Amino acid sequence: MYPVPCKRREVRPSTVDALERNPSGRRTIIRNHITSGSIHTTQGGATVARPLDVPAKPKTKRSSKGRIKSSTVAIYTGLFALLIAVIAVGYRTPQEASVTASATPVVATTDEDEVAVNDVVATDIAASVAEATELAVAPNIAERAVSTRIQSEYATTADTATIAKPVIVEPTDATRSITTYTIEPGDTVDSVAAKFGITAQTIKWANDLTTDSLVVGNTLEILPRDGIVYTVADGDTVESISDKYKADASLVTTYNDLEINGVSTGLKIIIPNGELPETERPGYIAPVVYSYTSTGSVSSYSGWRAASVGNRYAFGNCTWYAYERRAAIGRPVGSFWGNGGSWAYSAMASGFTVNNTPAAGAVFVEEGSPGHAGVVESVNADGSIVVSEMNNAAYGGFNIVNNRTISAGQAAVYRYVH
Repeated sequence: MYPVPCKRREVRPSTVDALERNPSGRRTIIRNHITSGSIHTTQGGATVARPLDVPAKPKTKRSSKGRIKSSTVAIYTGLFALLIAVIAVGYRTPQEASVTASATPVVATTDEDEVAVNDVVATDIAASVAEATELAVAPNIAERAVSTRIQSEYATTADTATIAKPVIVEPTDATRSITTYTIEPGDTVDSVAAKFGITAQTIKWANDLTTDSLVVGNTLEILPRDGIVYTVADGDTVESISDKYKADASLVTTYNDLEINGVSTGLKIIIPNGELPETERPGYIAPVVYSYTSTGSVSSYSGWRAASVGNRYAFGNCTWYAYERRAAIGRPVGSFWGNGGSWAYSAMASGFTVNNTPAAGAVFVEEGSPGHAGVVESVNADGSIVVSEMNNAAYGGFNIVNNRTISAGQAAVYRYVH
């Protein structure tokens, strides 16, 4: 067998201060530290170092005296921000006082009357920082922030100690109270409306005007904005009033300061952008209805008391009623067409369609002098027509409105204004 070569193991140098061999036969002095990690033996006269298992060198622990904890940084940062916020809360920018000669008295205000927006921001920041850093005074600072925000939204006047809401509804209105205006020569409804920045309709509705003519020296009620004036009745609510006049309930509440007490009977309020219904507009006259029972083709009749705007016909006559009835269905006629017998000619001259074909809503005309006129209410399948009319002597006479059915043959005799 061949000798197996031995692999020589590389040995790191040990911590040996001295390894010497004395050739004179004297004793070899070997000084070795036990902790050097090796033991030396002799093999065949040679000195061999055999490594030992060396324990791991302990890591040197770095001193923590020079490091700053992150929690400490956060606390000091929070305290610094809190200090800045507190300074900002208490700071007030110096204001230069100026004296101006004016007939209007100047009302002095103090810092307590007005809370700046910067105060709100500062106290909010302070509260957030105090809560984040878990300061003991965090609840107190939070309460201060809430109080500051409330004061910024509601300013307290020193004289009356009452709370005034900030203006949130059309700040262009100088006031929310109704004023009066004395009509001067040359004034018209349109010119007065333009002077106060409202519509002519608002002036008419507020002053119950049926025409555009104004009397010099008379007074007008002027609303601060477009809308209507309303006196609260028993059982009214903000919602019911708003629904009736097609307005925004929240706007009615805010504009009239109704958040706390609401509406009460007899209270006069302004309904912004409100719209009067037809039955409440100036000049509207409701018909007075009478009960009546009869045989034949007459079903009922009623009486009317006064004319609407533009009706220039004699009260209680057939032409007076025909004008009112056509206006009620949205198909007005002329104000100066003469007696009923001449309405067909006047209508043609005014551009209306006139023929012998009856239709619902058309004016039927019995030509002659003075003639007669009424309004077709419906056309039946057999050609007969149902009409309404006034001042027919056979069915009540003067100022009496009646309905009757006219046969198809008789209906063909009349002319119809469409």
